[in-house]
Formats: sequence, C-alpha cells, structure tokens
Amino acid sequence: MRIARFAFGGEARYGVVGRAEDEAQAGDLQVAELAGHPLGAAGGIRLTGRSFPVADVRLLTPIVPSKVVAIGRNYAAHALELGNEVPAEPVLFLKPSTSVSGPGDPIVRPVKLSQRVDYEGELAVVIGKVTRDVSPDQAADAVFGYTCANDVTARDLQKSDVQWTRAKGFDTFCPLGPWIETELDPSDLELTTFVNGEVKQQSRTSLLLHGVAALVSYVSAVMTLLPGDVLLTGTPEGVGPLESGDQVAVTIEGIGTLSNRVVDSA
Repeated sequence: MRIARFAFGGEARYGVVGRAEDEAQAGDLQVAELAGHPLGAAGGIRLTGRSFPVADVRLLTPIVPSKVVAIGRNYAAHALELGNEVPAEPVLFLKPSTSVSGPGDPIVRPVKLSQRVDYEGELAVVIGKVTRDVSPDQAADAVFGYTCANDVTARDLQKSDVQWTRAKGFDTFCPLGPWIETELDPSDLELTTFVNGEVKQQSRTSLLLHGVAALVSYVSAVMTLLPGDVLLTGTPEGVGPLESGDQVAVTIEGIGTLSNRVVDSA
C-alpha cells in the first residue's frame, strides 16, 4: 500500500495511491482519501470514499516526524570515497524536523554560509509505533513503511565543523517522498540518484553495512522512536555537488521517485 500526504482545497490530507478503476482513467494514478491519520488510527486505515487524481493534488512530505535519525557511512564505498574508515558500528546523527520537505519542493542552497552542497540519495524508514530497545527480530513490527530521501549536506561545513549539525540541518535539507510504501522487503532494492537526468549514484540496499532491522534495534537502544519518526539508512558512493537550477531525483525500486529542484537562498 502506498500512503501519501497531499494538499487539496487548502487542506493537508492522507490517502492511498493506486490506479483508477474507471476505464476512461485507466492507468492514471488516483489518491483515495483516508479518514484521519494513518498511524495509530482506531480500527485501522479507513477511507472516506473520496478520491482525486494525483495530477490534481500537491504531494507533500509523506509524514511529519518528530525527529529524523540518520546513519553516516553505512555503505563502505561511500565512507572510502570521503577518505573515512569504515565504521564498526552505526554512526548516528540527527536532522531537525524543520529540515523536512516534500516532493517538488525546492532545495535551498544557503549560499551565504556554504559553497558546497551535496546530494545524498537514501532509503528512509518510517516508524509506525512507539519503539524502545527492541531486538533486530522485533524491529520489523516497528516499521510502518519506506520512502525515498535526500540527505542534503553542506559538505564544506561538515568538514569545518567536525560535528554535522549545521551541515545537515538547514531548512529543505531532508526531502522525503513521494509516498510511503508499506509492503516492501528493504533488503535488496536498487537505489539511483540522478542530477539533470544523469546517473550519479547507483547501488543496492543489500550493500548496507547495517541493515534496516539492525539499525532500528541500534537506534531504539539509544532513544525512543515515535510514530512517524524517520530513519535515514545512509547513502552509497557517488555523492557530489548541486548547483542552482539542478534537478535532483532519487529513485528506489518498489517505491518511486523523489524529485526536487535546487535554488539559491536570497
């Protein structure tokens, strides 16, 4: 099931994305409106009976998390391309909820503070329930679904600051979308990042040093994960800079494509 958050008529709503049943609209994506929030709803997910063509709505970030927990250097080739050692344990950092944006939203380069802003395509995990200190075997029960992410990074600030808060925390530096796929095996998915249609990153989640279950378990031993929280699983090799006017897209097998245009701050 694909769960989207979308704007229509000035309101943010949730819906299930699928193909139209009407023969005249066959092949067109529709979003069937949900009654309330998809997480923690009493009686499970319920539809209102209303649906809209996806082309007629604005897709928003598919979830509004209380926090985004990210993993650094979780592909060996990426750690090496930046001159870092491959870590024995997951490297954790946080991105603020205010960095989250949706499909089609601009990525704003803070040109007064940074001269090098990079893309980092990643698989994102959406947590479905309150999760604390679970084992890897229990982790699957904590996951609501998966979406595409771009862990945008001010690379020059990351190097100069040593710690990563400023480099990772600017507004618009965590695009998510286009929706959440709830029925997916994350163990071996192709991940591709394009800039202006050119392939820049191409890898598979089978190459993650620490898989989804291990990451959920590891993070939940440190902090309580709340429904809607997002876990970024790390980026593969091939990261590089973005310029104003670039169109960057992250495509993950079984989910879809998250696309954003780059602009410079005023």
